[in-house]
Formats: sequence, C-alpha cells, structure tokens
Amino acid sequence: MNEIHQKIELFLNQYRLNNPESIYLVAFSGGFDSMCLLDSLRKISPNRIVAIHLNHGWRGAESDSEEDNCRNFCAKIGVEFYSERLSDSVAKTETAAREARYKFFEKCAKKFNSEIVFTAHNKNDNAETLIYRICKGTGISGLQGIAPSRDIYYRPLLEISRFEIENYCQSQNLIPNSDSSNFNTKYKRNYIRAKVFPILSKVNPNIVDTVNTLSTVAKEETAIVEEYLSLILDKISTDGKIQTKEFLKLSNSVQKRIIYNLFIKNNLDYTREKVLQIYDFIYENSSSKSGKTCSLTTDLWIFVSEKFIEIIDNSAIVFPTVAITNEGKYETDFGTLEIIKCSKGVKTYPKDSESVIYADLSGLDFDFELRTRRDGDYICPYGLAGSQKLKKYLNAKKIPNHEKDGLLFLTQGKEILWAINLGISDKIKVNTNPTHKITWIPSKERD
Repeated sequence: MNEIHQKIELFLNQYRLNNPESIYLVAFSGGFDSMCLLDSLRKISPNRIVAIHLNHGWRGAESDSEEDNCRNFCAKIGVEFYSERLSDSVAKTETAAREARYKFFEKCAKKFNSEIVFTAHNKNDNAETLIYRICKGTGISGLQGIAPSRDIYYRPLLEISRFEIENYCQSQNLIPNSDSSNFNTKYKRNYIRAKVFPILSKVNPNIVDTVNTLSTVAKEETAIVEEYLSLILDKISTDGKIQTKEFLKLSNSVQKRIIYNLFIKNNLDYTREKVLQIYDFIYENSSSKSGKTCSLTTDLWIFVSEKFIEIIDNSAIVFPTVAITNEGKYETDFGTLEIIKCSKGVKTYPKDSESVIYADLSGLDFDFELRTRRDGDYICPYGLAGSQKLKKYLNAKKIPNHEKDGLLFLTQGKEILWAINLGISDKIKVNTNPTHKITWIPSKERD
C-alpha cells in the first residue's frame, strides 16, 4: 500500500472514523493537498465521499476555472461534488474568508448529515502556523499548532510533508489547481512560506520537522495545564458560566490562561494583545449589575457582569411563534408546551414551579401564542397592582440584556400570561379551583 494511504488509514483507525456508514466531507480547493487527500480517501475507503468547494470569486475567471476543474476531477474519480459561491458582502480579508469557509463547512455538515469534515492541512502548514503565531505573540497553547481533530474537523495529512504530497500527486498523474494567490507574499502566511522558511532552513535544514517537534512537546505540556485548569473551572463555574467573584480571586496568570482557553475553545484567532484587552474588559465591568458585552467576532460576544462571565453566540436559531388554539401538546425544537384541564374536584394544588403553573383560563378565548418578546408587550405580575412594561419587569428580575431575546412567553395579544421560568400574570393566577395545568418541558439538547 502507498505510504500516504497507510498514514491516512492509520489516522482513520486512530480517530475511529472507519465506520462504513459515515459520510465523509472533504474541503476541496483542488490544490495539491486537498487533491492528494480526496484521491487517497477514494482509493482506501468504501464510504460515501462528498467534496465541498467554496468559490471565493476573488480572482474572477481563475476562481471559476478552478471550480470547474474540481467538479471535473470529482466526476472522473466518482466522488460527489457540491459548491457554493462566497457572498460579495464578505470582506476580502484572510480572517473573514476563514470564518466564511468554516460556516460553509458547518452548513454542508447539516445538509449531508455528516459529522466528519476533512481538511488537508499538512506538516508544513503546521510549521508555518507556529512561526506565524510566534511572530504575532502566543503562549504554550498557540505552540501546539494545528489540532489533528476538533469538533467535526479532522486533518489526516498533518504528519505528511508538502514534499511527500507533491510527489504523490506526480506519481498518481494528478493535475492540481495552481492558485496564483498562494504566491502573493503580501499575505503573511505566504511570506513565511516563501521568504522566512528558506532562511530558517539555512540555520537548520530540518526546520519543518524541528518546529513540528516543538508542536508535539507543547501539546504534552498543555495537557498538564488543561487538567489543572479543568479542576479550577469546575469549582468556579455554574451552568457553563464563570462566577465573576471566584474568577477575580485567581492569580493573574490563571485568569489570562482561562481567557486564552475561551479563544481556543471557540476556534478564534488570538494574540496576547487580544487576551489582555478581554482581561481589562472583565476587570472594568466586573461590578456591573446589568452586564456589558464585547464582540469577539460577528456572532460571538463575551458578557461580563458582577455575577457571571460567559460567551454568547448570537447566531442562535430564532424561536418561531406557535399558535395555541386548544388544550394539548405543542412541540417545538426548543421544547414542548402542554396544556391540560384540571379535574373538577381539584380545589387546592401544588405551588407553581419554574416550568409548571396552575391557572384559571375559563374567561379567556384560546387565542394564545408561545413566542419571544415584542415591542409593546406588558404583564400584570402576580402580587402587584396594575401592569408593567415587559422591559421593566425583566429589568426588575435582573435578566441580562443578551438573554432577553431568548426568553419564552405564553401570550394573548401583547399581554404576557406566563413568563416561562420567571413568573405568572395576575390575570390567570388563582389560589383555588384552577382550570388548567400548563407545563413547559425544554428540549434536552437545548437545556
């Protein structure tokens, strides 16, 4: 068996990816690396393989020609091909393009019901990444380089050099795309590849292997740090949120390491400067009652208040409005609302809980909705006279601003009858003779 095929097969076995029922997605640009990977997988694996290609369109006809070459190659070797074109609204920067690619990969994973996306990063890419991070400023975590696996992403070529890959393509008579932008040294990674490594190789001819050894050592050292950090986070976290007061009791070094981990965990580029910015932001807002947010990316924010520190994902799915027209169960992706009649003999009943209420709906038409908040919403809180704007009610409950749009309400028109997990309206609350029991059962996947 070909040596590269052997290494890829060992990788598949190591990460238990050799289930024949699994669907393999391969990020396919048509360059040497991804063509080597796709061709190898086709030859050694019986799995269904889909090559996924994002056409950035930044090089006009050249980009379109590369997409055509990718499509033709896939047809030749009997692999499915799927492509999309990058939106013109995406900024023409390396960071924006990278974010767009990974969003595309995640979209494809859902489309093809796959949990395996292969990317073709190789040994040289890893070495170049380390040098780039050293130049930008990094810690031990950054010296680990490119991870062989993270979430749904797997990189079978990380132990294979660019030289080996080019030889493979030549031996298999493969004709990869030649991306002209790879030779443009205005891009920092290209500059490192074309200018920096030739100089470093004069100092150490085995520089790629040496830097990769540094990567391995950093992984081992990081494992020790991670084990300690995990124990600390277990002690200072509640429901995935870091308790601010406990965080502030830690040494500065541990605090900064936790911030580093927030970047790493969310697959974000980082520098020491960025870590220090977040560090300062936490200290500046650690006494805020309502909390403050700071953007990490378009979709990810860090929230800091006197109680908690947490990462917010603004790309969450919007909850649809559900019409409630009768008793029964109403199932959504987020959970199930159930309304059932109480038996006539019931006069007293258990106290309401966050997810169960007992109410009198006898004087109301069944024209309710289960939804998130809207402008103009109000509630008549149980135990208080008159009505309140929902905004005032939520502020009184000390709900952080970033959580308000994710709250669910049982409503009639603009009136809130039940703020789920928060409180019931005086309009339907009774102490005896309830007509209905209303229960909210959250989806386990979204708890």
